[in-house]
Order: sequence, then structure tokens, then C-alpha cells
Amino acid sequence: MTQGGIAAQLYTVRDHMKTPEDIAVSLHRVREMGYPGVEMAGLGPLDAGQWKDLLDREGFTVCSSHTGFERLTDDFDAVVAEHRLWNCTRVTVSSMPAQYREAGEKGFHDFARDADEMGKRLHDQGLALGYHNHSFEFARFGPHTGLDILLEETDPRYLMSQLDTYWVQHGGGDPAAWTRLVKGRIPVIHVKDMVIADGGQMFAEVGEGNLNWPAILDACRYSGVQWYVVEQDRSLRDPFDSLAISYRNMTKMGLG
Repeated sequence: MTQGGIAAQLYTVRDHMKTPEDIAVSLHRVREMGYPGVEMAGLGPLDAGQWKDLLDREGFTVCSSHTGFERLTDDFDAVVAEHRLWNCTRVTVSSMPAQYREAGEKGFHDFARDADEMGKRLHDQGLALGYHNHSFEFARFGPHTGLDILLEETDPRYLMSQLDTYWVQHGGGDPAAWTRLVKGRIPVIHVKDMVIADGGQMFAEVGEGNLNWPAILDACRYSGVQWYVVEQDRSLRDPFDSLAISYRNMTKMGLG
């Protein structure tokens, strides 16, 4: 996997992946934009083998997946098997489960312990566990944030950080500074921009908002990011248009 690869997070176009036919059309549209990679999430009614056939037909690399922690604990062998089938070595937890969140500071300590154990199990299978943050991880407990706890109490071999630039900013953090902080354990980053609309924060295409992309991308190079995953949780325009705009802007920034 080369430095500077751009991937589309399929959750962005989840509303266009309700049938097998729609999935095939959607993947083709994303590939025509120029994206060489995808991150698996928001998947429609296909099994892992059917997904592999479509992904191979379009020539996609699967750089990562978003997988619920509950599924990892309940269906570990199946998760490992599908990732091997897709030639994907990274399993990323999309968010900390509710039972940990509801426990406050203790929940972060407990999840760090359980994620570390799960990460070792995946490591022993030749896979890597990652964690994708939102903004609730920036709640403070004394001198530490929840994200500090997750990073400090897990082995870098067993838990990668998949920082999300929008959600770091939303939580009051500096995306560039946090990217530098996790040097060596951030092979994949989520890139999305932020604008202010109707008095609140809104998702925007990369390069169309207010984030400091020169600083963020410099930090990505410093920290060894390999894949830049474009995700837009919600879009004010057609999500395919959003993906295309982000891809064009990122190539202008020297990526791709």
C-alpha cells in the first residue's frame, strides 16, 4: 500500500447500496471518479464473496473496514475470514459501544483493556485493529481526555488510531497536532472538512471548509499515513458529487 492512496468510505453512499444492482452501480461510479481504494462500511445485502467479486471487477483495494466491536466479540472467526478474502489487513472499530460510553471514565479504561486484548487476538491472525474516533472521546477526566486513555493504555501493536479530522476539530482538538501525536500508529486517516452553516458545524467536502489542510497533510506525512479515507457522514448535495469534489481537491493537494 503506497503513501498517499485515497479511498472512499462506502458509508458515504449507503443510501445508494440497498440492492445488489445499486451496489454494483455505486462502486462503478466511485471507481470512475479515480478512487483506487475503499473502506467497507454501510454495506448492503451481499455476502463477503459477492463483495469480493464486485470489488475485484472494479479493481479496488480494500484499505480497511468499519466493524462493530460487538461483532468482533460475537463473530470473530467470520470477521477474520472476510478480511482475508478481501485481502484487507485492517479491522477498524467504528465507535466505542454504548455500554462503555455510559460508564464515563471507567468505560474508557475498560474499553482500552478489552480493545487491547482484541487487538492481540487479531494481531495473532495477521490483522490489525484500529479505532475511529468521534468527538465524545475528547471529554476530559482531570488532565486526560478519553482518547488519551485509549491511546496510553493500549499497546501500539494492538490498537491503531484512525483519527477523523472533522470529529477531532468538533471535539475541540487540533487535527494536525493529534496526527503528529500518533506517529507510527496511524496508517489510515479519515478526512472530511467542516463549515459553519445555520449557526452550527456541518460536514463539508475536503478543501471546501475551514480545516487547515496544509498542516494536516504535513502531519500525515510525518506520522506515516498510508491511506486517506474520504468520508462524509451527511452531505448538503448528492453524496457522489461530494466524493468527486473531495477527490479532485485532494489530487490538487498532491495526493493520489
